[in-house]
Amino acid sequence: MIGLRLARKARKLNQLKVAMDLNISREALSLYETGKREPSLSLLLAMSEYFNVSINYLITGKEFQKR
Repeated sequence: MIGLRLARKARKLNQLKVAMDLNISREALSLYETGKREPSLSLLLAMSEYFNVSINYLITGKEFQKR
C-alpha cells in the first residue's frame, strides 16, 4: 500500500489522526502502510474517499492510466 503512506504524508497527517478519522487503530494503519496487513474492500473505499484518490493509487502509488 505504497500510496496510502504517500497520501497521508502529502497531507501532513500523522497516523493517529488518520486512524481516528477512519475509526481504526493506529497499529492497523501502520500495518496497512507497511503491507503486513491488507484492508477490507470497504476500508479501501473509505480510505479512497478520505484522501480523495483512487484505490489504485492507494495500492500502487500511481494513478490508473488509460492505454
